[in-house]
Amino acid sequence: MTVTLRQRKKKNKISLYLDYYENGKRKYEYLKLYLIPEAEKSKLSKAQKDENNKILSLAESIRSKRHLEIHNGIYCFNNQEKLKGHFIIYMKVLAARKNDSKGNFDNWESTIKHLKKFCPKDISFAQLDSQFVEGFKEYLSKQAKTPSKKNLSANSAYSYFNKFRAALKQAVKDGIIIINPADNVKGLPQGDSKREFLTLEELQSVVKHECEIPLLKKAFIFSCLTGLRWSDIYKLAWSELQYSVDYGWYIRFRQKKTKGSETLPISNQAHDLLGKIGESTERVFDGLKYSAWHNLKLQQWVMKAGISKTITFHCARHTYATLQLTLGTDIFTVSKLLGHKDIRTTQVYAKIIDEKKKVAANKIVLDL
Repeated sequence: MTVTLRQRKKKNKISLYLDYYENGKRKYEYLKLYLIPEAEKSKLSKAQKDENNKILSLAESIRSKRHLEIHNGIYCFNNQEKLKGHFIIYMKVLAARKNDSKGNFDNWESTIKHLKKFCPKDISFAQLDSQFVEGFKEYLSKQAKTPSKKNLSANSAYSYFNKFRAALKQAVKDGIIIINPADNVKGLPQGDSKREFLTLEELQSVVKHECEIPLLKKAFIFSCLTGLRWSDIYKLAWSELQYSVDYGWYIRFRQKKTKGSETLPISNQAHDLLGKIGESTERVFDGLKYSAWHNLKLQQWVMKAGISKTITFHCARHTYATLQLTLGTDIFTVSKLLGHKDIRTTQVYAKIIDEKKKVAANKIVLDL
């Protein structure tokens, strides 16, 4: 295959494109690079000539790169049918694979909804470029709205843009596109997330109050005592609860979110909370469900204890991490207990402790 750099004159500019020719068939790739044409009665200035030379040099380097890629089997036109496929439909397929995790699936669905608003007519893989990626990034950070017509939080925009980039990365792995158009686009910054938690006094208070769903109360308190996520508590089987003379009670399980294999020591109190041990194949919290109604009942239970914070089930994990650090457990150990792969994830909780120290320092005020 031969690759030739060609020019096509348009109104006030000269468009540069590549001409691919092989076995009597011809394909074109427009580079979106333009030269300044000479006017009939005036010549180009030195600056304009220099600019044209720079653009020609860039176009020629692209032509040379394509020539090498073709001969090395990296770049080809045998993928045209795939490139005609619709990207948003492809994202829906990827989202369906994430249906085993409620939170992750919802994030994918929200990303797709925003992508449809940004690009109502879908877009083919062949049309995806860095300009489109930059455009969607700007839309998420400046224009996208929540159902209540508010701007997206920094963390939501960060999460949705990452899902979008993950889909592009997967498209490269699947051989649909050769080059990821997001490779040279800087990601959105992550905002400081507010991790709500219960203090030890608040936790003591909710323990003393009745919950309309006793199983939900037991699971929430168990999470506060162990740091287990909802997904791991939901699937926890009696076979994963084990005991040894040296280590006492512990749980051997595989994290639903990270797929990492974990050994988590638990307190005697956490074990006693579970009650009578069932069959090894049975779920420990059999009957536990996730829904908006269950979330409401959890919030109502917390409010009965006189706590006005917005509490979700995941706040139990935050409570465990914060209490461990407050009571003197070093951050490395807390990181291991939570199953974090990177201690920087755990350091978010250390910031919470620093804030608590700051508040405590200002509690003593003298009338001087």
